[in-house]
Amino acid sequence: MTSDAPLPGAIPSDPTPPTTDTPHPDSLTTDFVHSGGSRVVRDRLAAVRRAMAREGVDALVLRPSPDFRFLGGRGASFLVVTMDAMAETDDPAPYVPEDARRVGVDPEMRVRELFGLAIEAELVPAGAVLEPLRLRKLPHEVDAVGRAARAAEAVLDGVGELAWFGATERAMAARLRALLLETGCEEVLSVRVAAGEHTARPGHLPGARVINPGDALLMSLCGRWDGYCAEVARVFAVAEPPEDFEAMYSVVLAAHHAALRSVRPGVAADEVAAAVTEVIDGSGYGRFAAPCAGRGVGLGHDESPRLLPGDGTVLQAGMTLCVEPAIYVPDLFGARLADVAACTPQAAAVLTTSPHTLRVLDR
Repeated sequence: MTSDAPLPGAIPSDPTPPTTDTPHPDSLTTDFVHSGGSRVVRDRLAAVRRAMAREGVDALVLRPSPDFRFLGGRGASFLVVTMDAMAETDDPAPYVPEDARRVGVDPEMRVRELFGLAIEAELVPAGAVLEPLRLRKLPHEVDAVGRAARAAEAVLDGVGELAWFGATERAMAARLRALLLETGCEEVLSVRVAAGEHTARPGHLPGARVINPGDALLMSLCGRWDGYCAEVARVFAVAEPPEDFEAMYSVVLAAHHAALRSVRPGVAADEVAAAVTEVIDGSGYGRFAAPCAGRGVGLGHDESPRLLPGDGTVLQAGMTLCVEPAIYVPDLFGARLADVAACTPQAAAVLTTSPHTLRVLDR
C-alpha cells in the first residue's frame, strides 16, 4: 500500500476533508474512490469512462494489478467500474450490469473467475481502455518513478563496498535485495546478478557461480516506490576486464546515449530503437544486440511503449521510459545498461545521476 503523504511536485489533493464514514468494500456507490475522494483518481475515472464510451465497453472488471492501482484499488479481490459507479469487492458478478454488452476484463483473470461472472456480454481486454491513459505520468508519478530509480542506483553505486569476492551470484543477489529494501523501496520486483559467461544470457537468474577476478559482472535492480517501478542496470569488471570487453561496453554506452538523445515528444518508439540499432550495427555487434532497447515503466515494470522495431507509439511529454540497450555475445560476455528517463517537452530527463564509466572492482 502506498503512503498518503504528498510527494514533492504532486498535484494538490482535494481540499475537502476526508469523510469519516468509509464505505464497505463490497458496496457499490456512485463514484466511490479512496482517500476521501482523491482529485487525481476522480480525474482518472472520468477519463476512463470517456475511453469506455469510445470503445463501447459497459464495465471493467479488474484484479489487483497496475490498472487496479491506477484507479485507487487497494484491498479487495476485484475492482468493478461502470459508467456511473465503482466498487471494490470479492465478488464482481452482482455489480456488472445485466444488460452489459461488452465487459473489459483483466488479462490475468483465471478461467474460473471469468466463468464466475455469469454474464452474456462479450469479454474484451481492459487494456484497450486503460493502457493509453497510463502512458503519460503526472509530476508526482514521475517523482515516484525517479525515487525508485535512484534507490536502485544508490545500491549499485555501493557494490564496491560489499564483500563480493568469492561470493556466489545468488548470495550477492540476496544482499542487494536486502539493501534495496533498506532504502525505503516497498517491494523488490527483480534482482539480476550475472558473472562471466552468464552475462551473455538475457534474463539470467542468479545461481551458484562464484564471482572471480577477470569476470564481467552485470547487475540490475527493479524496485517499487510509492507504487511506481524503475529498473537500473550497471556493468562492472572484476579486478580487470576480460579481453575485448571494454570495447564492447563502449558500444553499449554509445547506443545508450543515442537512445536518450532521441527521446523527445513527436518521436516514435521505433525511431528510438533505430538509433540504438544504427550504433550497434555500425560497430559490428549487430547480430548480438538485444531486440528491444527499452520499455515504459510506471505502476507496472513493463509497460507501453516498447522501444523496438514496429512500435509506432509516438512519445509524449510525461512518459517514463527504461532505456536499456544490450549486447550479448554467446559464451563470452554481455552488457546491458539501464536507466529511467522522463520525456519532457524538450528532451529526455534522466532520473538517475551516476556516471556510466566501466567500474573495475578491486578485492
